[in-house]
Amino acid sequence: MNKSELKPAVVFEQFAKINEIPRPSKREEKMIAYLKEWGESRGLATNVDETGNVIIRKPATPGMENRKTVILQSHMDMVCDKLVDVEFNFDTDPIKTYIDGEWLTAEGTTLGADDGIGCAMELALLESNDIEHGPIECVFTRDEETGLSGAEGMKAGFMTGDYLINLDSEDEGEIFVSCAGGRNTTAKFTFQRTEVPAGYFFMRAQLKGLVGGHSGDDINKQRANAIKLLGRFLFQTINRYEGVRLAQFNSGKMHNAIPRDGMFVIAVPNALKENVKADWNVFAAEVEEEFCVTDTQMVWTMESTDAEPVIENTVARNFIFALQAVDNGIYAICQDPALNGMVETSSNIASIETKDNEIVIVSSQRSNVMSNLDNMCATIRATFQLAGAEAESGDGYPAWKMRSHSDLQRIVKESYVKLFSKEPVVRGIHAGLECGLFSERYPNLDMVSFGPTLRFVHTPEERLLIPTVQMVWDHLLDVLKNIPQK
Repeated sequence: MNKSELKPAVVFEQFAKINEIPRPSKREEKMIAYLKEWGESRGLATNVDETGNVIIRKPATPGMENRKTVILQSHMDMVCDKLVDVEFNFDTDPIKTYIDGEWLTAEGTTLGADDGIGCAMELALLESNDIEHGPIECVFTRDEETGLSGAEGMKAGFMTGDYLINLDSEDEGEIFVSCAGGRNTTAKFTFQRTEVPAGYFFMRAQLKGLVGGHSGDDINKQRANAIKLLGRFLFQTINRYEGVRLAQFNSGKMHNAIPRDGMFVIAVPNALKENVKADWNVFAAEVEEEFCVTDTQMVWTMESTDAEPVIENTVARNFIFALQAVDNGIYAICQDPALNGMVETSSNIASIETKDNEIVIVSSQRSNVMSNLDNMCATIRATFQLAGAEAESGDGYPAWKMRSHSDLQRIVKESYVKLFSKEPVVRGIHAGLECGLFSERYPNLDMVSFGPTLRFVHTPEERLLIPTVQMVWDHLLDVLKNIPQK
């Protein structure tokens, strides 16, 4: 298969154009301008709100004018991550894609199918002149990936439809009807740096090659977290040997991803350097065995490095103790049987950055139960505060509660059975969808979310299962054809 053979061609042509446009979260200006010009040049009612969200309205096809209005919604921004040895500028460079069997992926970077493929379906529908549909509103929100600020900033009345189909899901054959709420918690240790006495050896340790993934939807897969593993080794080391000093700890890039790599720099007395190296090798072997199912490509290195001032010892020890103690992973499972054992509450330590005189730790908490989300955030804050850090949790975003009697859910499910002769899975998702925020501002809006199959989102291994795009496209067009009258 080559790119010219991708089906549906109208969708993949739009996706290719989208991937030529830089659109990092919070820096979507080029995409906003593109969408505005695109809609206006085709004579479609186009509006950009104060936040930067774009809406393009298309009238119904003849004979469908009395149908209820459907909102199709995707987010225009993308997570920007790349392999450490790949040269790429997400503010200027187009995403380079290639076909790997039945998958579309990118050359060493995130693909942008989350949620560029949803945007492409909307543009393909707007471009069409042979698809039956009632009135539609295509909405493109900005900055979904770093806090849903586009949806947060959208004012009531910007959308006017009766039904909303969010095209930001990642498993074909699954219809999502609920999502988790989330908040980020940030902790900060401040310190003075000191010089180590003579007789110390500096060592730089690095771990890379972990699978990583989405910190919500992949948290149940029990994948390794680079921060927790490196912190675990440091905790073991400072309790085994006297005189170990920490100079740096850096890992992770994004608040919503499981960190795939990381490094630290320590100083150890000369007499201990061989012991620490041996411990590192043993620890690596043990961890590889521990994660032999989920993370099979771990790369561990430890080498000498230049001397530098170290973090004052009390702060370094408290920081390491906090990393060992802080909750990470699944905290609770949903009790509602309709949600079929979905993760209810979780936390992920996402990134650590060491600066001149401070260490900043960012973590992400999620829950479908808002009171338990508050409790999880408090647990994370308390751990770091007991270690002497400043810690605070952001405002976050709300959960989207399942609607018990949903006309749209019925239509979408019946359409799927008719097309594919099998039942779709109807479930919630342990990730933040903009539907949670829409449900606050538009309490009567009937919503579902579905999309083609994506894997390894938020990582350079992100990939899109090509045949599922046609399936979702066919499903979407059939749903639009069967929307009831007002």
